[in-house]
Amino acid sequence: MTYGYIRVSTDRQTVENQRFEIQEFAKRNSISVETWIEETASGTITPEHRELGKLLEKIQKGDLIICSELSRLGRSLFMIMSILNKLMEKGARVWTIKDGYRLGDDIQSKVLAFAFGLSAEIERNLISQRTKEALERKKAEGQKLGRPLGTENASSKLDGAELGTTIMLLQGISINRIANLYGVHRKTVQKFISKRRLDSSENITRTLQLLG
Repeated sequence: MTYGYIRVSTDRQTVENQRFEIQEFAKRNSISVETWIEETASGTITPEHRELGKLLEKIQKGDLIICSELSRLGRSLFMIMSILNKLMEKGARVWTIKDGYRLGDDIQSKVLAFAFGLSAEIERNLISQRTKEALERKKAEGQKLGRPLGTENASSKLDGAELGTTIMLLQGISINRIANLYGVHRKTVQKFISKRRLDSSENITRTLQLLG
């Protein structure tokens, strides 16, 4: 079964652009879209409370979901990777048009989905753990929680996401897209990149060596 998945965030947005993109893509690849899933819902809402959740429950091995881009599945990286992991476990495929992803039931796709999912889980745990440790340390030292007026917090919601952010920068992914994937404001991403010097030649070289 081939599904065309379309999601818009508000009633003011139209599904026609996404439908046209999917139809043209299907035509170019000699694919017949048998079922359309359309919904108006914020990408921050969990799949269980969206039509996408129903699709994830009934999808079977070999089925294909076509959508315009990965951000249609969800707004945060954690959510998207969780969805992809579930689809990979079922042996289903996900093809995106703008991103050009072809995730299937082959071993490479499963490894990729697992790696992304593991990375997201590690980042989430690191953020949670660092926050708890910092609060406990301040409390033990008798400090008031919260930062003084006029000072800037050195921590970031993206702590632990240095590698993932650098890789996306190397791939030419925009700041807005990175912000959408992590579910944060674009200024948070810009500040994170600047403070961690992720766009420096030293960090880029180190990352390329790690990947190579």
